[in-house]
Amino acid sequence: MSWLRRVSPLSGSVLLALSTVALACSDDGGEGADDEVGESAGESSDDGTDDTTETTGDDDETTSDDAETSDDAETTTDTGEPEPATEPGCEDAEFYAVPEDPAERGPWAVGAKTVVIDGLTTEIWYPAQWGSEAGADLKGYDLRAFLPESEAAKIPDEKAPPQVCDCYDDLPIDAAHGPYPVVVFVHGTASWRSQSLSQVTHWASRGFVVVSSDHPGLMLGDILGPLCGLPGSQQDLSGDTDAVLAALAAPSGDWAFLDGLIDMERMAVSGHSAGGSAAANQADKPGMRVSIPMASGQPVVANPAIESSLFLGGNADGVVPYSSTQSGYAGTAAPKRLVGIENAGHLAFSDICEIENDEGQDILEVAVEADVCGASLAGFLFDCSDAFVAPEIATAIINHSSTAVLEEVLKCQDDDAFAEFEASYPDVAEFLQEL
Repeated sequence: MSWLRRVSPLSGSVLLALSTVALACSDDGGEGADDEVGESAGESSDDGTDDTTETTGDDDETTSDDAETSDDAETTTDTGEPEPATEPGCEDAEFYAVPEDPAERGPWAVGAKTVVIDGLTTEIWYPAQWGSEAGADLKGYDLRAFLPESEAAKIPDEKAPPQVCDCYDDLPIDAAHGPYPVVVFVHGTASWRSQSLSQVTHWASRGFVVVSSDHPGLMLGDILGPLCGLPGSQQDLSGDTDAVLAALAAPSGDWAFLDGLIDMERMAVSGHSAGGSAAANQADKPGMRVSIPMASGQPVVANPAIESSLFLGGNADGVVPYSSTQSGYAGTAAPKRLVGIENAGHLAFSDICEIENDEGQDILEVAVEADVCGASLAGFLFDCSDAFVAPEIATAIINHSSTAVLEEVLKCQDDDAFAEFEASYPDVAEFLQEL
């Protein structure tokens, strides 16, 4: 059932609040529509860090099971899988050989670590040491952590929809390879750092370090706050990214495991909706070579260092019209590509529509049932529908195109991964490139 059909009648005061949210979704500040109910698994601790809980994955396959292996691999681990062969990257970088199909998950199991910089809660997904996931449980994010505290308490454990990640908490990073290029991901309006696990863990499995923060003033709790009678937070997406980049440039404390293993000269910025506009506006930051706005109409800022821009949009987007994505592409300097997905909505670039609890309730149904303030208004931003393209098809198109661009520029792969792109994906409604 479409969330748009479950919206309650709006009072005058609510309409005023919604008009504020609508401004946050405009092309000027970024188009946003990623409301889900939470993020890190667990409540925030007194020292400002998030206590992440893990959900068991007895029925889930680990990423190493899906990894391609090579005939000349020499070592095996407790998982019984032979270690893949290696291939060169840019300059002196070295990586495991990845599957030729960019939509296929890479050979690395994905580690995940929750860190804090200047009060900014950030998740890091990264290539883990070979075989280190053996015996570990998949990481889970409790979406209640992204709600105002008073509202989170309304949802009992048995009703809370878990967001399970194909990643593992705090595994050792693969220090034998790299240095790894960095991808900064910015979530959308009323969302949170783990909204697009299908993308960020895919990139990490193929040899990228991916970072995503809970952005004050943009995340779910901050958007619902005023509707709950709570004060809002100041938004500074560019300043948030600057803080993350500074922590990456001189990693210490919880960030120290990255020291010497990341390439700050080969970075990309991506984001969804309002985060997509941020990805376009922040493409001039030092080290950025790729910009990937998703469901956004903002042209990528001029920067001679940008070697590739990729615009992704759904032609059934009810929040940011696909014509806006086309305009963003038209206003951006080459080299650039545009991928339009047939019958894809605004949230096709996130996992939000697929999150359900054990009773099959989606996150909006859970929030409305628990009388979470402002929950009945969520349909204003959400455009989930069973009539849209299947999530697995949209994910494959998104992962193929984004990974191809990232590997082309940041890992110096010269394969033409777009040669058979349209033929491989009938649900690609439009594909343009100007190189």
